[in-house]
Amino acid sequence: MQFREYAAGWKAGQRDLGAASVRHLTSLLEHHLFPAFQSRRMNTFDHKVVDGFIQTMERNGVGLATQSNAYDKLKAILLDAHRLGIFDQNPLGGIKPPQYDPTRAVIPSVTQLREIRAADDDTFLLIADLMSGCGMRNGEAAAVNINNIVADDVYRISEQVNQTTRDYARLKHRKAGEYRDVPLPARIKDTIEWYANKHGTVDGYLLRHPKDPSKAFPYYGLDIRWRRIKTAGHVHIPERMVIYSFRHFFASNCLTNGIPITDVAEWMGHRSLDITFKIYRHLMPGSIGKAAKILDMGLDA
Repeated sequence: MQFREYAAGWKAGQRDLGAASVRHLTSLLEHHLFPAFQSRRMNTFDHKVVDGFIQTMERNGVGLATQSNAYDKLKAILLDAHRLGIFDQNPLGGIKPPQYDPTRAVIPSVTQLREIRAADDDTFLLIADLMSGCGMRNGEAAAVNINNIVADDVYRISEQVNQTTRDYARLKHRKAGEYRDVPLPARIKDTIEWYANKHGTVDGYLLRHPKDPSKAFPYYGLDIRWRRIKTAGHVHIPERMVIYSFRHFFASNCLTNGIPITDVAEWMGHRSLDITFKIYRHLMPGSIGKAAKILDMGLDA
């Protein structure tokens, strides 16, 4: 069996994927995996073939995030084939996967965050606060609902605005009806209530389509505001800083203040702790010297 045929069957079995995830998977297959492997026989894969694929992506200047995503999908397909007995040995043995460079994630300082969040309209300020204060993804912030404040210090993230359908949908990596509770700092709660009092809500939703309140907030609306801020030039935005940097700020704020990475991974909705650790390990204030002092204090107690 050729890779393209096997991968198509494997993709058809991924029934738990949302519309956006299916689109992302299709893009990786069509633009990266199929051009490299579509006619290759499945039983000819080994670590040399996989390592050569990674090196080719590096030579072609493929971004690290895309390299990592393409490798992850190839890994999932090959491990599925290995489980079915197509390979005598794991074809991924000894492979060094593409490494995410944490220095590429530009995290705003408190001062930069304060200036940028207030550089556009009330909608941008609200979304910036939700992402930096509660760790929401863009689409999750777009679906903010005042009824999801389940306690003075807890917000329940239960849905997002899907980029493909432009309507409310289940959370990424979650089944329909699943949710995650996240910390709700007092200042973010104040922002939510201030916005609701000033602009009103529709069925509890704070953000709706500006031309049709019966529809969800358009996903592209945040990008338009970000470009507008950068073009105006009234605040300094460091090179490579993106909207997602607000979410990086949340992780940084948690980890540098000693909040366990296991909690941070859960609040951010990461599929596994490995993802959180790979991206944010450099923010953790741990060291052997610090550990020795803490352990010594325990021994003296």
